[in-house]
Amino acid sequence: MTADINTVHKDGPPWETVGRYSTFALADIKRSEFLEDPEIQVKIHLQGPENKMYFAVKTRFDPAPAAAAAKKEEKARRKKRLQKKRRKK
Repeated sequence: MTADINTVHKDGPPWETVGRYSTFALADIKRSEFLEDPEIQVKIHLQGPENKMYFAVKTRFDPAPAAAAAKKEEKARRKKRLQKKRRKK
C-alpha cells in the first residue's frame, strides 16, 4: 500500500515580463544579459495563441537570499530576547 502524500506548493515572488520576441535566438540574447546578475532568475516562456506565438523573457529576484536574510534576522531577534531575559534574573 502506498500512502498519498499531500505536499503544499509555496509560490515565490511573481515573474515580470521584460520582453517579447518572435524567435528564441532573440529572447536568448536578452536572457544572457540578465544572467550576469546572480540575484535575478530568468526564464524564456513560449506564450500566445497558436497563430501568434512569441517568446517572453521573464525575470524575478531570487527568493532564496531573501529567505536566508529573514531567517538570520529572526535568529538574531530571538537571541537578543533570550539575552535580555537572562539579564533580568
